[in-house]
Parts: sequence; C-alpha cells; structure tokens
Amino acid sequence: MIRIAATGDIHFDRKSHNRMGQHMLDLEGKADIFLLAGDLTQTGHPEEMRVLANDLRKSPIPVIAVLGNHDYHVDQVEVVTQILKDAGVIVLERSSIIISINGEKVGIAGAKGFGGGFIGSSGADFGEPQMKSFMRHSKGEARQLEQVIKDLESDYKIVLLHYSPTTQTLSGEKKEIYPFLGCYYLAEAVDYGKADIVFHGHAHAGIEKGKTPGGTPVRNVAQPVIRHAFNIYTLERRDVISHPSETHQSS
Repeated sequence: MIRIAATGDIHFDRKSHNRMGQHMLDLEGKADIFLLAGDLTQTGHPEEMRVLANDLRKSPIPVIAVLGNHDYHVDQVEVVTQILKDAGVIVLERSSIIISINGEKVGIAGAKGFGGGFIGSSGADFGEPQMKSFMRHSKGEARQLEQVIKDLESDYKIVLLHYSPTTQTLSGEKKEIYPFLGCYYLAEAVDYGKADIVFHGHAHAGIEKGKTPGGTPVRNVAQPVIRHAFNIYTLERRDVISHPSETHQSS
C-alpha cells in the first residue's frame, strides 16, 4: 500500500512563515510521499518561495512538486525552482522520478500542463497565429508528458499536474473559464500513458473527485477544495481510496 499526501494552491507569500511547518512534521508515519500540485506562491517571487522552502525542509518524507501559473508570473522560474531543489524538493516539469516504497517502484510523472479546453468547447490549432501558438503549446506539453508516463518502468504510475485533465473536477467553476483551467490533451496523455491516478490543483471552486474519459481517477487537491493542509490517499492494486479521517486541518 502506497500512502500519498497531496495538496496544491497553497499560495505562500512573504508573511507565510511556518504555515506548513507543523504539518510537515505531522507526515511522519502517515504518508510515504508528499505531492504539491502547483501555485506554491502568490506571484513566483523568490522571497515567497524561500519562505515555503523553509517549511518544506521539515518534511520527513520525499516532497515532489510541479509549478503552477502563479509561480511563473514574475518570470523567475529557474530561480524559484532552484530554491526548491536546494531545500530537497524534487521539481518535475515534463519529467519523472521513481521512488522505492515498501518494496515497490512508484513512478511520478509531473508537468504544469496548460489550458485549451475540453471536447466540444476547446480551442483549435487554426486561425490567428496567437491561437495556433496557444493550442500548439498545450498539445506539446501534453505529448511530452505522455511520453514521460509511458517511459516509466514502475509498479505504479502517478501523474502530478497543475492544470486539470477533466471537467469533472471543475464542477463549481464558471464554465466560461474551463478552457483556462485545463485541457483534454492532458487526459489523452494520462490515458494513453496508462497512469494509475492524477493529482492536480488550479480549480479553487471545483470538486475533489473525478476521472478521465479512460477511467483514470483524478483528484483536485487545491487547498481551497480539500480545505485541509493536505489529504492522504492510498494506492493499492491500481485502486485509489481517500481516507478523510486521516486528513490534517490547516491552521
């Protein structure tokens, strides 16, 4: 059994000192890995990320993260990524890592992802150069992620995203902004790559549980959705179960 602690959209700023510190210590003996699904900061400023990094250093288990759109805002992606890495955090962007847990190989493939929309209400690689660029970027992100998932030689395949691969976890958000919350290309990557589960954030007004068209479980772990510092999920025999009694409330 693999125990996964996951959260996203924690939006640290320069005054968030110790907001997650105690929760990191609470992970001891309760989870095997800790996943962060992007929007770790308010604007992606290095000082914001340093505050979070100080908290994450306290984690007794491996921390794996992807960045979100907020983390890109001030164009300091390389700097904030290095700050996380210096704190021992594994940062994924169309890349993967395999961790041995309880004698099993657990593969995590991660990417920020991008928008674009979903079947019946998506953008198209047609028309103005700006629209073609938007959709080509979205498709390129997903296709690279798909290959990363396929290349994983592990007992379990977990996908960590910021943007959503399904509308099911967006329920509660305004439908007009669905194209900016995720894209069906990501679902194709997940299903063709034969992932076991997907974690994402970004949709603050969405819901926790959904699945891709291919049936892969999807969990929206944005903190405003789960309303805890993190949720803990178990992964066993390709089934995923959430145990609300094991979640830990944030302060």
